[in-house]
This record gives sequence, structure tokens and C-alpha cells, in this order.
Amino acid sequence: MPLGDLAAYVEFSPTLDLEVNAYVQRLAVAVHEQRSQWIRDVVPALGGLALHFDPAFEGDILAAAAELVGKCMKEGLPKGGEVGRDIEVPVCYEPEFGLDIVEVAKLLKIAPEEVAQRHAAVEYRVLMIGFAPGDPYMGGLDPSLAVPRRATPRPVVPAGSIAIANEQSVVYPYAISGGWSVIGRTPLKVFDAHRLSPSLFGAGDRVRFRPIGREEFGNWR
Repeated sequence: MPLGDLAAYVEFSPTLDLEVNAYVQRLAVAVHEQRSQWIRDVVPALGGLALHFDPAFEGDILAAAAELVGKCMKEGLPKGGEVGRDIEVPVCYEPEFGLDIVEVAKLLKIAPEEVAQRHAAVEYRVLMIGFAPGDPYMGGLDPSLAVPRRATPRPVVPAGSIAIANEQSVVYPYAISGGWSVIGRTPLKVFDAHRLSPSLFGAGDRVRFRPIGREEFGNWR
């Protein structure tokens, strides 16, 4: 389907399916490797892939996108282990950084320390970058921490905030509005437009959170 006048979106699932999502990420790598002179960007989403074309392209964008994607699927995609990187993210779960961790703990009838332990005990996978540049939607959250979105979103969530909602976790790349429950904060600069790779995260990355204290948080800063 068209996505504006210079892009096409190839959809495989209208809802989140982790198997489809992993396939889309592998497909994105394969399309990148084709190195088409007309493709400006390839953006994997939860259930589909967006192909952005150069303004100089004069052909049928939908047909060209279908042909390129079909070629990659026919030739075979990279294996799942070849997509993404392993990233460790230091996180301070103290209430001064985890603005909602006490509230989440009360809701789940566990201690705030247990919320932090469960959140940091698993490996996450970046399903896509969305909502805002550098904002990673990550699957893999312990189901016992699957709390709903906040009833009232915050106008501003501090940069680096680690938040949870439903069965996903996210890291706010900079100070923006948001309605997820904030349980910690990382001192890392998640997004910097002046870096060669502006976003710390990319689709397919495998993420581990490492708990740190206030002092180490300050040293990182």
C-alpha cells in the first residue's frame, strides 16, 4: 500500500505477531543488502516493512517495492541470529528515577525491589523503533509486570526513562510526553542526532538491563 508519495508499506500482519515481526526484521536486512540505488531507507515496523524511495525515482513505487521484496523472499533471508546486536543498558530503579515503581509495586502486590528484579531478569528484543525517533518498543517483558498504560499520560517524561505497559518495555529517547509507567532511568544518551548512528537501539537488537545505584548513575552522567 502507498505510504505518502515516495514510500510503500508491505504488510504481513495487522497486529503484533512475534514470529512475523522477526521475519520482517530479517527481510529488512535482506532489502538493505540489495543496495538498490532508488531506496533511501528501509524501516521495519511491528508487522510490516516501509520502503522509502529517492525522489528521482520515476517508476511505479508499489510495483518496484513488491518486486524487490519478492526477490529477497525468493533468494532467502538471513538467519535470526544475524539480525541485531547485544546491548546492555544500565538502569537505576530508585524511586527518584522510577517515578511509578512504587505505584506499580502496590498494583502488583510486590515490593518495588521485586519489580526491578523481574524487569532486569529477562532479555528483550527491539520490535521496532516508533512513536518518536530512537524510541524502542521492546518485547520480552515478564508477564507478571504487564500493567496497563497510565490513566493520565505525563506531558513530559525525562530522557532515558525506562517504562512498561502491557507486555512491552520502552526507553524514552529524550524528554517527551508518554503514558507508560516509569520504573527506572538510564544515564545513557539514547538518541543523539549528531552521532553517526543517532539511535542507541535498532530493530532486532537484544537488550539486557543492568541495575545500578545512584552513585554509579552519577558517575555515568
